[in-house]
Amino acid sequence: MANRTVKDAHTVKGTNPQYLIEKIIRSRIYESKFWKEQCFALSAELLVDRAIELRYIGGHYGGNVKPTPFLCLILKMLQIQPDKDIIIEFIKNDHKYVRALGAFYMRMTGSSLDCYKYLEPLLNDYRKIRMQNKMGDFELSHMDEFIDSLLREDRVCDCILPRIQKRLVLEENNELDPRISALDDDMDDIESSDEEGELREMAAKQRERESPRRRSPVRKRSRSPQARRRDRHDNRHGGHDRDRHRRSRERDRGVRDDRGVRDDRGIRDDRGIRDDRGVRDDRGERDRGERDRKRPRSRSPKRSDRPSRRHRSRERGGASSKDQLDIEEANALRAKLGLAPLRP
Repeated sequence: MANRTVKDAHTVKGTNPQYLIEKIIRSRIYESKFWKEQCFALSAELLVDRAIELRYIGGHYGGNVKPTPFLCLILKMLQIQPDKDIIIEFIKNDHKYVRALGAFYMRMTGSSLDCYKYLEPLLNDYRKIRMQNKMGDFELSHMDEFIDSLLREDRVCDCILPRIQKRLVLEENNELDPRISALDDDMDDIESSDEEGELREMAAKQRERESPRRRSPVRKRSRSPQARRRDRHDNRHGGHDRDRHRRSRERDRGVRDDRGVRDDRGIRDDRGIRDDRGVRDDRGERDRGERDRKRPRSRSPKRSDRPSRRHRSRERGGASSKDQLDIEEANALRAKLGLAPLRP
């Protein structure tokens, strides 16, 4: 007796309301513990208390097909068949699982017009809800997704939903007004902002054409100090005498240079000048080199090699006076250098 439909219930879709749920699932509900303990002798007034206690929605789960409390309450509502006003109050309730229970029952028993009229406003509800899948695990979903699945899909919560007419057909028959989406205002704002952005871009391009922007000068890449010194050297010597410059630097590092000869104590003797033609001794006499003997002299002697007027005058006076003068000059130079004087 507890599993039968009430006597004054009306048929839904031409059949018993309980038959909207498949027989296998319906028999599992009758055998479940929640149906026997919580749904026994349940009236429409007490149904609200059970609906508020819901914490998730779903169909059946597990290998032995266990029904969820949500599905048990749906079957109890089909059995007692509450008034339409109670279902509307369920849909308008702020509790999300009570609202989901009323929406599911409206989809099972209501007409096409009632489904679109009462369920479409719920698409603006974006609250999160918990759903239990067939494996018994909980998944996170949203109220608008659940309502959209009721309007579009054929099976929800493991129950086959009755067919309803397409919204387009109802609009063509003037039975239903065109739907006004809550996103239309946002789309209008986006389109207006896009138009304003396009106008700003066109104005900016026009200003660029009228007054072209000057290009900023390209900065030269910084180079290393070694590269800069090499470039300066190439510009100075023509870029073809690096080896000659290197050889000259090596020659400058040596002991001898073009200006004189250093002795063992590091003192330079300016009188001992070495050039390509020979070496001068302490008396100022030049010994021609081997190279000068082999090749002829091609250029005039240096001005420093020519005898001064004083020397030429003393040569006329005699050789003794010349030797004496040379010894005196050598002694004076050696005294400046810190050397011992020559003997007469």
